[in-house]
Parts: sequence; C-alpha cells; structure tokens
Amino acid sequence: MGITQDVANDSERMLSPVPTSERRPTFNQIMVWVGFGYVVTGLFVGGVLAGFGNKPGVSPSTALWAIAIGMGSLSIITALLGIAAQKTGLSLALISRYSYGKKGANLPIIIMALLTLGWFASITGMVGQIWGSFIGSPSQIIVFDPANIGYGGIAPITLEVFLSCFIFGIIFTITAYIGIKALEAIAIPVGPIILIIAIVVGYGMLEEGGGLGAFFEKTKDIKGLGLGSAITVVVGSWIAGAVMGVDLFRFNKSVKAVIAGVLACFIFTNPLLNIVGYIGAVSVGQFNYVEWMLTKSLLLAVVGVIAWTASLWTTNNAELYCNSLYTGPVLSSYGINLSRKTLVLIAGVLGTILGSLAFYQIFFADFITILGTFAPPLAGPIIADYYLVKKQNYDLENLNKEPDYHMAGILSFVIGAILGFVFQYFLPLPFGLPSGLIELIITIEIYTIFKKNIKK
Repeated sequence: MGITQDVANDSERMLSPVPTSERRPTFNQIMVWVGFGYVVTGLFVGGVLAGFGNKPGVSPSTALWAIAIGMGSLSIITALLGIAAQKTGLSLALISRYSYGKKGANLPIIIMALLTLGWFASITGMVGQIWGSFIGSPSQIIVFDPANIGYGGIAPITLEVFLSCFIFGIIFTITAYIGIKALEAIAIPVGPIILIIAIVVGYGMLEEGGGLGAFFEKTKDIKGLGLGSAITVVVGSWIAGAVMGVDLFRFNKSVKAVIAGVLACFIFTNPLLNIVGYIGAVSVGQFNYVEWMLTKSLLLAVVGVIAWTASLWTTNNAELYCNSLYTGPVLSSYGINLSRKTLVLIAGVLGTILGSLAFYQIFFADFITILGTFAPPLAGPIIADYYLVKKQNYDLENLNKEPDYHMAGILSFVIGAILGFVFQYFLPLPFGLPSGLIELIITIEIYTIFKKNIKK
C-alpha cells in the first residue's frame, strides 16, 4: 500500500521530501547538532574508558586513540547518511524504502523507534535523577523501589525524582510537538554555554585531583579493556545518533552544512565530553561533572543542574522528534494514518512514564551496549544502495512505487545484526577489532553482492 498524505498537514515532512524552499539556516542546524551531541553518554563513555567503578579501562593515550578512531568512524558514517538525506530531502523511514522496500523498511525503522523511545526515557530519567540529587527527599516518599523486582543495587525512586521526571518529560514532549524550529530555538542559546561549562568544570576536577601529575600517576594502573573494545564503546554510544542524523540533515541547504554539523557533534562536542568524563573519573572518582558540582556550593549546584537540564533538553527533543518520523510511516504503510504531533504525544507520555519508573537506572548500561551491537548494520544497506548501487541517483518519483520488500536489504541487515551479536558476546574479533564497525562493513559488502543476485 502506498502512503497517502496531506502535505498541508505534513509541515515536518514526515511522509514527503523536504523541498529546498523549506531548508533551514546552516547556523541553526549546526547549533542543533551541538545540542544533540551534548548528552551524558559522552561523559559515561569517558568514565568507561577510565575504568570507572573498578572495571577494566584504558590508558589516556589509548583512550585518545579510541575516541579519535571511534568519532572519526562515526563522522564518516554520519556524513554519508547525511549527504544522502540532504540531497534527497528524505527522512530515514522514506530513504530506507529504496534499500529495504516500502514495508521492508519497517524492520529497521521499528528498531529505531524502540531505540529513540528508550533514549527519551533514559534522558528523562537522567534529568529527574539530577534534580532529585539537588532537591533531596524532604517528602521521604518512595514511589518505586527497584529492589522489589530484583535490582537491589539501585536507589529507590523518590517522589521528588518521580515528579522531576514527569514534569520535564512533559516539557520535552511539548517542544518536540512543535517541531524542528523548536529544536533550533532551544539549541542556539544553550549550545555555547554548556560547552564552556564543561571545559571549566573539567579543569576544576583535574585541579581538585592534584593536577596533571597526579592524574597521570593515577592512570598507571588502568588496563584490561583493549583498544578494539574501547572503540566499540565509543561507536556504540552514538551509532543510533549517526543513523538518526538523516532526519535532521534533510533540512540542510548544502553538503557543506552537513559536514559542519558532523564536525560540531563528533569532532568537537562529543570528544570534549569523553575527555571530561575520563578526567573526572580518574581525578575525583565521578565522570558526571554535575554530580560533582552538587557537592561544591549552592551556586555551582544551581548552575550545574540548570545547564544539565538545558543540554539534555536539546538531545531529548531530537529523540522524540525522530521517533515520530519512524512510527508515522510504519503505521501509514498499513493504512493507519496518525499525525506527527499525535505520535509525539503518545511516545512522549509513554517515555515519560518509563523514565519516571527507573528505566535509566535499571537498563541504561545494557541499553547502549545493545545499541553498539544492532544499530550499525541498519545503515549498511542505505549506504551501499545510495553510493555503490544507485550511484547517488534516486528517482524521487518512485518513492511510493518501490516494491514492498527488497530482500537484499533485509537479509544483509539480519546477517550483519547476527554477526554483531556473535562478535560482541561469543566470538570476539582478533586483534581487538571493533565489532560495530566490522559488522557495518560486512553488511555493506553483503548488500552489494545480494543486490547483484537477488531480483527483488
């Protein structure tokens, strides 16, 4: 079934290409990527690389190599997907039709919908947890105790944390409801400020830990992770964001704007957070600098909590915004037509409830590991089809005329995902090679081979 749509009610182009007349200013889009890239996973990855929690880690030099290779790889993947989106104006769900088929595209898109919903719930939980740490628990009311379902090492969700999650979840939902202009309006003033705060606080944690000399002395015993695994951690933390980039880059005016957005996120913002997280974990035993700020003074605590909320606001807007662009075409392909705004409200309420009930605290660590395993092959068929098979020549008139299923895309993704799972959990690659990148490369190769031998 082809997608039917009323363009007048599709202002965010959920079901149609973004025309050149509706492309957004380049500066605005760059700021969206600065804000999009500023998320706690950057600090979390820095903590993992530093062996936070007495776990295996890597030395500072190996950490820098892992960050450089991982972020460099993400830059290439994101740029390839972003250029395709910019030139066609198509969302991820629509551009996937050419490599997966009209209904076959539902396979990767449903996965992306679940991932973005999980991210929205996780980020909402992060914000609620920080406000709970700031406010404390004057009510002494426990809304939900993870220990009751077997997670005894996780702090109970107090009324203050629950309400913080709920209130900010609703706020995030409202701004995502408005659309791409709201994403820009929040990101433009917030982006530069939060980066300055991260740099200043990173220096403060380094100094509190005794300076550079003490820092390097403490890192002498960090070992056990391996470069390949470290790269996989870096790539896994952001591969879903790289794929989501399609839905943001379709509003760009030029390829140069795409490259600028990629650099803003993966060469500037994210590596900075990785380094600050690494420094904090080593110097003061805390990768999350806001948690550290809460212990210093009321002024620093207020600045930290507000900056943290604002920075995660920009990211969560993008998560929920993209989620609606995934669920809408999937439902529409089966004759169920809901507006983007309705879908934002549904996912926003569901994600807010999950975030308020400890989704972040219970599932986040495993969640990003799974991302690193299953997300990379999603992009393989799209990249292979656009650049290697179709040679950057998509006929947009055929958007609704593609067959229901392209087996080359479906099979290559399934094989890539299975291999990624095996590499991650059962058969580690030799020489410490990063499983996420290897499975992506394999998926691209398999797709091109299948495309030559499979008619459908």
